[in-house]
Amino acid sequence: MKVLLLGGTGEARELAQTLASSGVHVVSSLAGRTADARLPVGAVRQGGFGGAAGLARWLHDNPVDAVVDATHPFAATMTEHAVAAAREVGVPLLVLRRPGWPPGGRWHWADTGGAAAELLPTLGSRAFLTIGRQGLHAFEHSGVWMLARCVDPPEPRPTWCTLILARGPYDVDGELTVMRDHRIDVLVTKDSGGPQTAAKLTAAALLGIPVVVMRRPSLPVGVDVVESVDRVVEWVEARR
Repeated sequence: MKVLLLGGTGEARELAQTLASSGVHVVSSLAGRTADARLPVGAVRQGGFGGAAGLARWLHDNPVDAVVDATHPFAATMTEHAVAAAREVGVPLLVLRRPGWPPGGRWHWADTGGAAAELLPTLGSRAFLTIGRQGLHAFEHSGVWMLARCVDPPEPRPTWCTLILARGPYDVDGELTVMRDHRIDVLVTKDSGGPQTAAKLTAAALLGIPVVVMRRPSLPVGVDVVESVDRVVEWVEARR
């Protein structure tokens, strides 16, 4: 059996390992946006497909038995393209999405980066942005001092915020140190879910800092979704 695994997450790497160990031929596809990305076991392709049409052509030229989308919960465009391409080609597709974080007491929800930026002056004056490098531009004119953490630096490098480069997982003590050292009084995050970056939420709660949380984009209508690697494995095994 051959599976195209759209990856780039810890769950995708775990899934590639699990499926490969059971004899499934896994081809993992990474967007290639992160330098020195952690590669999964098995075959790997890097770079985009060229939209839904490009992915459909790839599936025509490289037949697979199933497609699993284990991309980041905020990789909405990739998921839309995957669903459209799989439907066009007639290949079964499953989306793996880790559960979101349980809401905290001082959380403020926003649907977009622009909406999150508008909230900041009402909540604090020194913000810690932990949303990745894409979408930082929405916060440029929010009127508060900003610390932004990214895995890779944005291009062009922003001059309107202080930038730190780091890759998770993070721990609570480290997050407390960052927030205290920079006198952070409001945190901005996406509802990514998972344990690797959850320590910042614990740190913010301990310090009494409000959190602006960007909601996840909606999934395409009618798509099959599971929340764990084990459920994906069951789905794949049922098709062998």
